[in-house]
Amino acid sequence: MSRYKDEQCRICRREGQKLFLKGSRCYTDKCSVTRRNYAPGEHGQGKKKLSEYGTQLREKQKTKSFYGVGESQFRKYFEMAENKKGITGENLLQILESRLDNVVYRAGFGSSRAQARQLVNHGHFDVNGKKVDIPSYLIKAGDVISVREIKQDSKIIKENIEANKARPLPEWLEKDNEKMQVKVIRLAAREDVDIPVEEHLIVELYSK
Repeated sequence: MSRYKDEQCRICRREGQKLFLKGSRCYTDKCSVTRRNYAPGEHGQGKKKLSEYGTQLREKQKTKSFYGVGESQFRKYFEMAENKKGITGENLLQILESRLDNVVYRAGFGSSRAQARQLVNHGHFDVNGKKVDIPSYLIKAGDVISVREIKQDSKIIKENIEANKARPLPEWLEKDNEKMQVKVIRLAAREDVDIPVEEHLIVELYSK
């Protein structure tokens, strides 16, 4: 799957808001959105009014950037959401929140979703006692995600756990720092999603 490899801070500047793609850096004065709160490029400081389609497209692109998902996979998630009972937009966010790399990030084992994705890729985690190294793996209610025993001395994970102790843990997760594990109590509901996304715009875009 192709992945955006340009400077991540440019993505935040293009969207005009922090997407927290760089972890702890996003909370400091070094954040590019704080220092240069305008779009990148030669004409970035010019005002541009978006069309209805443009607004819907930007919302989709922003959501993809939040979760680090490519176009084809995002489309697949939308089709899954459309085929589930309930509200399509809310189903879509629930699926995105259910990705293993997102759960690792939400649990504070990764400083950003990008780092969490890398840790999963490198085989740092078990799901229900079995090694899973696929970031897009979708967890279910009752699943237990734990740092693999041979990886529990990882300096990065230990530093993240310590640094993220003050980070609020979503109500749908139950964490045990001593055991380095997190249990999925239930799947995320719409009110659990704290990122600024207007999912109805994405549904309208795909419904055209």
